[in-house]
Amino acid sequence: MTHYNSPNIAMPRLGIALIPIILTIGLLGIQIFYYDDFTPHIALAIGFAITALVGWAQGYSWKDIEAGAFHVLHVAMPSVATLIVVGMLVATWIASGTVPMMIYYGLELIDPDWFLAASMLLCSMVSLSLGTSWTTVGTVGLALVGIGTAFGIPLYWTAGAVVSGAFFGDKISPLSDTTNLAAAVTETNVFDHIRNMMPTTVPAMLIAFCIYLFVGGSSIDSPQLEQITRFKEGLSSHFDMGLLSLLPLIVVMALAFLKVSPIPALFSGFALGAAVAAINYGYNLNEILTFAHSGFKVSIDNAALDSLLNRGGVASMTWTVTLIMFALAFGGALERTRCLESVVHSIMKMCKGFRGLQTNAILTSIATNVVSGDVYLSIALPGRMYAPEYNKLGYSRLNLSRAIEEGGTLVSPLIPWNAGGAFVMGALGLTVAAGDYSNLLYAPLAFACWLSPVIGIFYAQVGLFSKKVTPDAAANETRAVINCPRTSAAAESVNAG
Repeated sequence: MTHYNSPNIAMPRLGIALIPIILTIGLLGIQIFYYDDFTPHIALAIGFAITALVGWAQGYSWKDIEAGAFHVLHVAMPSVATLIVVGMLVATWIASGTVPMMIYYGLELIDPDWFLAASMLLCSMVSLSLGTSWTTVGTVGLALVGIGTAFGIPLYWTAGAVVSGAFFGDKISPLSDTTNLAAAVTETNVFDHIRNMMPTTVPAMLIAFCIYLFVGGSSIDSPQLEQITRFKEGLSSHFDMGLLSLLPLIVVMALAFLKVSPIPALFSGFALGAAVAAINYGYNLNEILTFAHSGFKVSIDNAALDSLLNRGGVASMTWTVTLIMFALAFGGALERTRCLESVVHSIMKMCKGFRGLQTNAILTSIATNVVSGDVYLSIALPGRMYAPEYNKLGYSRLNLSRAIEEGGTLVSPLIPWNAGGAFVMGALGLTVAAGDYSNLLYAPLAFACWLSPVIGIFYAQVGLFSKKVTPDAAANETRAVINCPRTSAAAESVNAG
């Protein structure tokens, strides 16, 4: 993409750089908590305008700021496209009976007493195999939401377990885009990077598993048993439970295992779902296209089941897609005007030794996630800027790659306006009504996601699992960082792959 050449403009002072960030977060807070309206789109758009004004005052032209916003949007377009294809896929997988079949047999096989723990483990294994948290959430996660609904488990508990498993599997999968990006921007080996994440990954997963196991799921009483029976009867009476319905799921998993890019793999799943729907239920082309656009529609005379199955389609993802685009444009403008860079530099000045450096790297990734709405930027920006400091202190950049993965990949799904959080809420139906924010509880209940950075900060403070390097190795790493491609280019290359 073309970058506009702007004059050599100095990085803004911290006070100036914080203006658009503080005003935008304040506006979001007023809208959500004072006016009780969870629609952050326009607040982020106004934040973009404020950033543009600050940039203009600093000497940037509109073309510069526009180029920054569009470049981040360009880098993130594969994620946005994935979101749209998942909407199409969900609709045809319900119409074909793929999702109903997973729910039906899940009700047969999963014990409600350990449903949450089982959900986390299942999503971890699927995401580790596929290398994508989004596909796991949109397919297996959706089926688990249906099973949890039948068991009478609150949606936010099920979503927390699904997110914990899906994003942790993504984090330690060598097929994951964010895992490869974290290794790329810090110039570390991806397998060394994965091994170095185990000291935080394993304890966080074990603690989360024990919590989910302790909480359990649901004790089956007579009304609960009747609800499960009604769910199974409704599913079996309206959908074919033959093996053909599983074909789309099997093919998508096989393609992901063969390292086919997510969009072609998911589109193949959509096409197969449409074909199975036409074969099993006789839907014509117009009906299938309508499902793909507007979502599947069915009436089973069971309000809970109808609510679960009447979903999917491109239209259902419009709110989420537009939110992501507003957030990314805001983040891109902050990056282009060097406001984010100014904040990071100011934080780096406060670093006193390795403990402060490692802690600030994690917190900077989290803050970038919150402000920019882009998981790639939250990994790439601090990854590039902090790397030389690790070399100066004689510590391996594997510490940094772990820090930005924890603050980037794992925190992304916990922020509703971030690409990851918006996707989770849209795919799992975590609606937020005026005065009812209960579904946002999924974020604190995704224990594995926020426990990992907490454990990482603890290790930094006590000096555990903090890999050092020899002076010669540190010098080699420094040269590698200096020769590393630009931040956004690194993110773009990983996305393209």
